[in-house]
Amino acid sequence: MAETTPIKKRWGDRKDATLLRHEDALHFIMGVIYPSRPDNEAYISERVDLTAINEYLARRNVEGIDFKYTFFHLIVTALVKTVTLRPKLNRFFANGNYYQRDKVTAAFVVKKEFNDGSEEKMAFLEAKPEDTLESIHGAIRDIVRSTRSGEQNTTDDSMDLFNKMPRWFAKFLLHILMWLDKRGLVPNSLIADDPNYSTVFISNLGSIKLKCGYHHLSTWGTASIFVIIGEKKWTPLYDQHGFVKMYEALDLGLTVDERIADGYYYAKSIRLLKYLLEHPEELEKPLSAEVPFE
Repeated sequence: MAETTPIKKRWGDRKDATLLRHEDALHFIMGVIYPSRPDNEAYISERVDLTAINEYLARRNVEGIDFKYTFFHLIVTALVKTVTLRPKLNRFFANGNYYQRDKVTAAFVVKKEFNDGSEEKMAFLEAKPEDTLESIHGAIRDIVRSTRSGEQNTTDDSMDLFNKMPRWFAKFLLHILMWLDKRGLVPNSLIADDPNYSTVFISNLGSIKLKCGYHHLSTWGTASIFVIIGEKKWTPLYDQHGFVKMYEALDLGLTVDERIADGYYYAKSIRLLKYLLEHPEELEKPLSAEVPFE
C-alpha cells in the first residue's frame, strides 16, 4: 500500500485528529449545552435486502477458498467506504471542541469460541483510501486468526493489568486516565487497539442469534457511531397490488452522535450505505472511488 503523508499538526490539534476551527453557531451551542456523547445519541434503523449480497457471496466463495467472504465483511467495507466518502461521519466532540479524525477505523469484538465461557477480544482495523473489499477481507482474516490463536492486543493487555491491581489504586489510575482521555492525552500503548477510539464500533449480534437493537455511545474514547448487525431473517415484501413475496433481510441499528452532522447529511450517508450493500460490486473498487448512488 502507498504510504500516507503525515498530517502537519497545529496548536489545538490532537495526536489523532485535527481541530475544527470554524463550526457553525448551532453545532457550537450544542457542544456547550450537551457536552456528553450519550446526551446526543440519535438512532437510525435500516433494513437490508440480502438478495444481491447472497448472490455476490455465492460467486466469491469459490471451492477451496480458505477464509470465506460473509455479509459481515461486506458490511464492514461498506461502512468504511461510506465514511471515506462522507467525511463528517469521521468527526467527534471532545473537551468542548469538534475534531476531524486523521484515519478511518473500524472496530469489533471477536469471540474466541461460541460458548458461554469463551473470552472476547477487541479487534481494530484501519482502512485506507486505496483499500478494497479484498484487502479489508484479508485484514479481518488476519485479525480473527491471530485473536483465536491466543494473541492479545495492547488494549486487552492494559485491561488485564488493571485487574491485577488493588481496586482502590486501579480506580485512582482510571480517574487520571479519564482526565487524560478528555484531552486526547492517553498513551498510545493503552489505547492503540481500543474500539472506543474507532470511527465506527460494530457489533454483529446476528452471529450469536440475536435480533437487532441499539447500543449506547460512551463518554470514554471518541467513537461517534455504533452499529448493531442483527440476525438474518425472512421478511414479507408487499408490492403495489398487495401481493407478498418473502426475501431474506437483516436489520442494522445505528447509534450516532447527532452533533457531528445534521439530519440531511446522515440521511444521504445512509442511502449511500444501503446502495453499496445492494450493489456489492462497488466494494471491489477503492474506498475513495466515488459512487453514483443518486
